[in-house]
Amino acid sequence: MADTPIKKVLVLGAGLVARPLVKYFLDRPEFELTVASRTVSKAEELIQGHPRGRAQALNSNDDAALREAISRCDLAISLLPATQHVTVAEHCIALKKPMATTSYVSPAMRALEPRAIEAGIMILNECGLDPGIDHMSAKRIIDDVHGRGGKITGFSSSCGGLPAPEANTNPWGYKFSWSPRGVVTAAKNAARFLKDGEIIDIPGPRLFANPGHATFDGIEYEIYPNRDSLGYIELYDIPETRTMFRGTFRNMGHCDLWLKLATLNLFDESKTYDFNVLSPAAFLLQTLTGTAATAEQRVREFLDDLRPSASIDKMRWLGLFGETPTGIGQMPPLDLLASLLLAKLQYEPGERDMIILHHDFDVEYPADKRREHITSTLIDYGIPAGDTSMARTVSLPVAIGVRLMLEGVINLPGVHVPVVPEIYNPILDELETMGIKFVEKTEVK
Repeated sequence: MADTPIKKVLVLGAGLVARPLVKYFLDRPEFELTVASRTVSKAEELIQGHPRGRAQALNSNDDAALREAISRCDLAISLLPATQHVTVAEHCIALKKPMATTSYVSPAMRALEPRAIEAGIMILNECGLDPGIDHMSAKRIIDDVHGRGGKITGFSSSCGGLPAPEANTNPWGYKFSWSPRGVVTAAKNAARFLKDGEIIDIPGPRLFANPGHATFDGIEYEIYPNRDSLGYIELYDIPETRTMFRGTFRNMGHCDLWLKLATLNLFDESKTYDFNVLSPAAFLLQTLTGTAATAEQRVREFLDDLRPSASIDKMRWLGLFGETPTGIGQMPPLDLLASLLLAKLQYEPGERDMIILHHDFDVEYPADKRREHITSTLIDYGIPAGDTSMARTVSLPVAIGVRLMLEGVINLPGVHVPVVPEIYNPILDELETMGIKFVEKTEVK
C-alpha cells in the first residue's frame, strides 16, 4: 500500500496567534508547513528549525510572489490583515487551492462564492475564537434544541480576552494578547442588536455608554455590544428569537474610560500629526477646545469632568498627558493611542491571559409548554511561559478545520463559516481533548 502523500500547508502571517497552529501541523508527520512573513525572523522563530517546516520571506503585497507561494501548497491559511484575505482567496480560486481564515466574511469574500464552487474549493472563514468557537458552540446547542422540537426565544453571547485575575495588575484592567491597533479600531464600530423584539442601534461614539454586567467566579465584568448582531438570526437559523445580542467582556471601569477616549477623538484616523514634534500633551492642547493651560485640565474641561476621576487617572498613568514626543512620526491620533497602549499594557513573563465566552439561551417547547434557560460557558487560561489562551483559541480551531479539509472529512465547496454539524462537531470534539471545553447548565422555568 502506497504511503499517504504529505500535504503541504502554507501559513501567511506569523503574528501573535500563529504558534499553536504551527505546532499543531509540525507535530503531525503527514504535513509539511511553510510560514511566510514579511519579517522572515518571525517565521523562523515559529519553525525553530523543524525538518518539515520552512520559513519564507514574503511581502503579501507582491502579487506574483504571493501567487507563486500559493501554487506550491495544498491549502493556504491566511493570518494576514483581514483586508488582504480576498486577494489570497482570488489566487486560491485561480489555482484551485482551498483556503482558511479566522476572520469575518466580508461582502467581497461572500461574493466569491460562485467562483469558489466552480473551482471546487472550500474557503473556510470565521474559524477562530470570536468569530469561530462562538458560532460552533452556539449552533450545536441551537440545532439540538430545534431537533427536540424547541424554539430559541432569546439568545445572547459575549466574549472577551482579558488578563487572568492574578495578572490584572495595571489601572486599565487590560493587557494585549493581540494587535493594539486592532483593539482601538474595533472600538469605533457601531452596534445593532434585537432586544425583546425591538431593534437597538448604537452609533460608534456611544458604543461604551450603557454597559451591561455579568459575574463569573465572583468577579464582575462589563459588557458592551459587538457590531451588528442581527445577521446572526439568519446565520444561526433562529427566526423565532425576540432577542439577539452579541457583546464583549471587559473589566469594570473599561467602558467609562473608552467612552471618554472616543469623546476626545482619540480613535480618529482622518488626519495625521507629527508626533516626532508633538508630545501627547501638546497634541491634546492643540486639538481640544478650552482655556485650561495644561493637557490634563484641558481634558477635564472638555469632558466636563472636574471631580476626582478614575478614568482621568488612567489617562495620566498611560502617558496621555506626557510632555515628551513619542517619536512615532506622522500618524493619526488612533496610532498615538495604540502606541501608548502597546508600551504600557504588556504581559509580564509568566503571566496568564484568560478567555471568557458565554451564551444564554431562552428556550420554549410548544408541545408541552415547557421553558428552559440554558447557559454555556468557556473560561480558558493561557499557559505560563507558553501559549496564550488567545493564541490557542484563535488558531487551534482553524488548524483542526484545515486538517479535516485536507483529509477529506470536510468537503464543502464555496465560502463557509462553521455553523453546520459536519464542521462544528469534529472541531469542538477535538478542542475538548485539548481542554477547551464549555460548561453547560439547564434551568427549567
